[in-house]
Amino acid sequence: MTSRSTTKVALAAAAAGSLLLLTACGGDTKPAAGSDDSGSGSGSGSSKTIVFSPIGLQIPAMQQLSEGVKGYGASKGYTVQVQDPNLDPQKQATDLDSVISSGKVGGAWVISVAPAAIGPVVKTALDKQVAMLLNGVPEDYGLSGMQKGITFDRIDYDALGKAMGEELGNCINEKLDGKAEVLFQQDPPGTAGKEDIEKAAQSALAATAPDAKIVATQILTDRQTAQTDVGSALQGNPGLNAVFGGNDEGALGALGAFAAAGKELPCLTENGGNDEVLQAVKDGKIYASAALQFAADMTQSFDELTSLMADPTQEGQQITVPMKVIKAGS
Repeated sequence: MTSRSTTKVALAAAAAGSLLLLTACGGDTKPAAGSDDSGSGSGSGSSKTIVFSPIGLQIPAMQQLSEGVKGYGASKGYTVQVQDPNLDPQKQATDLDSVISSGKVGGAWVISVAPAAIGPVVKTALDKQVAMLLNGVPEDYGLSGMQKGITFDRIDYDALGKAMGEELGNCINEKLDGKAEVLFQQDPPGTAGKEDIEKAAQSALAATAPDAKIVATQILTDRQTAQTDVGSALQGNPGLNAVFGGNDEGALGALGAFAAAGKELPCLTENGGNDEVLQAVKDGKIYASAALQFAADMTQSFDELTSLMADPTQEGQQITVPMKVIKAGS
């Protein structure tokens, strides 16, 4: 994942709750700033010890993700220490630097609160030949291109936007003879990936259903606000019959607004894929969801990190969070 606003990271990571199904053997998570966590794993020494630093354990999804990483690590014979930055970039950097400098870990998996703050820690890891897996791209950390011993994991925002825009166009062609008045939901300014998603989505929509017109836009916050804002948009644009949902909360808010107004919403696509959204897809209320596969990303990320730990002199990779477009019947 790349770094987004704290709210956006939390919403995206909510999908990681499914990791618990993969890792029922995970033990209690004990935040630490460098102390050993011997409750899991069968290895000894730094070669079999990993530090995992999410953005903050007060976010339930991050707590669940930590349990998932510990459980999966234990199943592979690794000890996983979990740190809790508490959404504080300097604390995250200090705690990581302490354990990496000590030589007690062979690898570090970091979901950075602020990548720029982690730059000096990355240099320490390179010097110590401690393998790392970081969210984002090398440039986020002041690096030029790929590095030995470091793999980066990102969301492909272009692909995400293209999938949602294309599927909205497909729905409009299928259900509305290619013509629609569209409400386009947007992330708040400054959200990472915002421009890429919106540009790709609008291009794909125009290419797929050229007679569809975006007649209103909306900045996303939470579900209730989205419902209120969509209701207001409906009053000003009574012909609205398609919505580009920016995320789960926005899409569900749109469904609520149309229901409250006694109107049908023929075409709705969105980015997210929580359980409620997937049920709505199954029920035909949402045409398609571009769902990021965080459980699959957890396993590919862990496996990539341990491969680097076996030989920190090999060059890392740029990997991408898997995505799946889910439609009724798929």
